[in-house]
Amino acid sequence: MTTAQNADFVFVPFGGVGEIGMNLALYGYGPPRARKWLMVDCGLGFPGSDLPGIDVVYPDIAFVEKIAKDLVAICITHAHEDHIGALVTLWPKLKCKVFATPFAAGLLEVKRLNEPGAPKIDIRTVNAGAVLDLDPFRVEYIAVAHSIPEANALAIRTPLGTALHTGDWKIDPEPGVGNRIDEARLRALGDEGVDVLICDSTNILREGDSFSESDVARVLRPLIAEATGRVLITTFASNVARLRAIAEAAQACGRTVVVAGRAMDRVVQVARECGYLDGVPGFHSPDMLPNLPRERTVVIATGSQGEPRAAMMRASLNDHPWIKLGQGDRVIFSSRTIPGNARDVHRIINNLCNLGVEVITDHDHLVHCSGHPRRGEVAQMYDWVRPKSAVPVHGEAHHLTQHVAFAKSRGVQHVVSARDGDMVQLAPGPIATINQVPHGRLLKDGDVVISEDDGAVRERNKLAFAGVISIALAVDKKGDLVGDPDVVFAGLPKKGKFGEDMGEVVDEALFATFEGLPRARRRDADAVSTAIERSVRGAVSSVWGKKPIVHVMVVSA
Repeated sequence: MTTAQNADFVFVPFGGVGEIGMNLALYGYGPPRARKWLMVDCGLGFPGSDLPGIDVVYPDIAFVEKIAKDLVAICITHAHEDHIGALVTLWPKLKCKVFATPFAAGLLEVKRLNEPGAPKIDIRTVNAGAVLDLDPFRVEYIAVAHSIPEANALAIRTPLGTALHTGDWKIDPEPGVGNRIDEARLRALGDEGVDVLICDSTNILREGDSFSESDVARVLRPLIAEATGRVLITTFASNVARLRAIAEAAQACGRTVVVAGRAMDRVVQVARECGYLDGVPGFHSPDMLPNLPRERTVVIATGSQGEPRAAMMRASLNDHPWIKLGQGDRVIFSSRTIPGNARDVHRIINNLCNLGVEVITDHDHLVHCSGHPRRGEVAQMYDWVRPKSAVPVHGEAHHLTQHVAFAKSRGVQHVVSARDGDMVQLAPGPIATINQVPHGRLLKDGDVVISEDDGAVRERNKLAFAGVISIALAVDKKGDLVGDPDVVFAGLPKKGKFGEDMGEVVDEALFATFEGLPRARRRDADAVSTAIERSVRGAVSSVWGKKPIVHVMVVSA
């Protein structure tokens, strides 16, 4: 490959660098005004409590849309939703070729078929070891272990140097399903020379090494075999190694496996197509449970993060049509609670305890392990690859800050602390942040995608804090009321702090304000609306201490 005149090699994250999830990054090569671009991953994030009513969060790719004609491809590292979940929605804006492994491609196709009107994406399947010539980039897929099959790091070569983008990874000698990390290839890459390591930071706060999937499998086996009643296990749907370990443990003690949850059904379908469940008997649907002995079943269910309509929450509320739990049953949370979900998960656990169910979590036994590397494993990656520079990614601010210090402690001379939207020059010259590009979040709100600054979410947060009052009144040409105003309020207490009836407080403020207006102003709908809105809000605040949203509609009669 020949170096273009005035060319540089840059990295721009649009998600996953400053938060967990929503991973999407660009690599650019060429002169600043004529760069070619490569996208790595296209993931979604999940909303926090500050985004009421929002289903998922996507990276804002307005910048990518502008350079779409120079986007050579999208390379997917693995099939987790925070790496592929935005592709179906965002790809039509880009329409470039997409490279993914068979498992990731299979999940994307199942996802597309389950979303009416979803586009047919131009996906080319690749396997670990593949080298793609995507001029001016050469991209090599390198196998790594993770909590989903077919995860890969990407070695991205340009005329100015090589970047190793790790994606999500760990060092697991016995991953159960899928590949082990290709240590030999990574060492060889280090011998060739890695200019910059773009590395996962998710578990950088934890010392030592992550446990193996085989360790979890060995613990789950007796917990299933020794149970006297029904066993229900909730885990991340995408962890095929965990699904296989549970199924093999169930088979060993004569239990039938039932799978509950659409996400789980989709993963099982693709895993069987790819051969990852070969030799494992077929799973049953939940409607078979009434016909199966309790002590001879294992249910694998979605909802480990407390999702309100998932199988776990419904079962804990005794609201699931088929999954019924009670005294003598055992529920195992073979998962970790993602930050922000603790309250909902604890609610499920408390509900289950009230039903008399025995609950086992990773606080009790090794029933879950992470798919991300702890500090010991990250140290090995640095030793194998020996990068000249590093950019920590895949983490919140604390993770990234700690990873910067860690990389320096491993002898890496140039380490950049980047955030979403930073343009980092990887070569030539010392690595450095050189620019900021437009970035942000898009919010999936029902069937539409809205911008982050859309007023809908702000209004919902206000409604959640102080409720809403809606007032409609008709005024004739003389400036007199026609009939009685229609007043509806929601989210307000019935009584004020001294026992005032809230409806009467609103009515008194409304009529006093209207009657106090000069007759000429009463014929001005905007003036009437503004005056009543301010008066009612103030009156309610005086007896409640909070200011509700007040909407006033004035019509001419």
